[in-house]
Amino acid sequence: MNNLQTTITAAFETKFGSKPELVIRAPGRVNLIGEHTDYNDGFVLPMAIDRAVWLALRPRPDRQVVVHSLNFEQPTVFDLDDVGHEPDRWGEYVRGMAWVLQEAGHTLCGWEGILTSDVPVGAGLSSSAALELAIGRTFAALGEIPWRPAEMALLSQKAENQWVGVNSGIMDQMISASGKADHALLIDCRDLSTQLVALPAGTAVIILDTATRRGLVDSAYNERRSQCEAAAEFFGVAHLRDVSLADFIQREHELDDLTRRRARHVISENERVLAAVTAMNAGDATETGRLMEASHTSLRDDFEVSSEALNIMVNLALAEPGCFGARMTGAGFGGCAVALVAADQATTFANSVAQKYKTQTGRKANVYICRATDGAEIIDERRETRDRRG
Repeated sequence: MNNLQTTITAAFETKFGSKPELVIRAPGRVNLIGEHTDYNDGFVLPMAIDRAVWLALRPRPDRQVVVHSLNFEQPTVFDLDDVGHEPDRWGEYVRGMAWVLQEAGHTLCGWEGILTSDVPVGAGLSSSAALELAIGRTFAALGEIPWRPAEMALLSQKAENQWVGVNSGIMDQMISASGKADHALLIDCRDLSTQLVALPAGTAVIILDTATRRGLVDSAYNERRSQCEAAAEFFGVAHLRDVSLADFIQREHELDDLTRRRARHVISENERVLAAVTAMNAGDATETGRLMEASHTSLRDDFEVSSEALNIMVNLALAEPGCFGARMTGAGFGGCAVALVAADQATTFANSVAQKYKTQTGRKANVYICRATDGAEIIDERRETRDRRG
């Protein structure tokens, strides 16, 4: 039994005096390659990680939802017939999921439970999407809603966009809903089609948290979206996804320097994602790593969303034995890098990079050696199942 499953089950028994009837798990994620391509209708290649939101619960006879968190002091309590906002609280994600599911016509049941998570908040590993999918999985199981991962991902994104007010893309919810052990997931952000991609044999994915957090990311994000839209308009297409690298090279001299560099990143990044899928399908860790490194260079120089801490972390990782490749991951300006490393050198790599990063920056890095895991799932159910796995 997972340590957090043990913790959450024991906490439930202490709080409610019985074992939970359901234990739900929904993972965070790391994006291996494909950054700032999602809102350009492009391709991304994330994987679900073995850090997750865990929820132990039981149904209630009324329509109350009561959720206690081991990570936050205040519980969230509300009635499904009167779902209202409570600004600036983690419970907004719970309420948002109740709202969006009922808006979609689903009949929901009340429940009470205890929740915890080991997905770091603010590190760019999708702690909010993991929470949304854990809540979605819970409501689906109790309400006999067929479990369709892509549909639940879209509803979760709607909850985050329209209820919580965060303008997220679909990648985070899709991978938390649809992940598969030992695989990454190629997502076409235009039609949401997916393809499972096995990780190269003998490799480990290591997340390197710089212990810095993003500042002014919203304004920078919006600025880059506008620059991408301007480039797409120049090429006469709706999104940069529809511009090939050959077409870009033919006309790039007509663009101003800033727009040219922004467009070059997105267009070349889409090609790198598809090339990485080909390399991974061939079991070629070396080529996969080279593409990750090229992605970081493009994000640093053309899209300008890296940071000093991220650059230091990536350079330290690339200098270590056993590292196939490394790059910043997420929106940028802080947060995490990700490295593809020979599995038999993963622990040595992690310790060495963390030590050198501390020496060079004075900051203590958080380093996570990760496994690719399944998406949102029922881990334990102590009653006749109502979950229709669709």
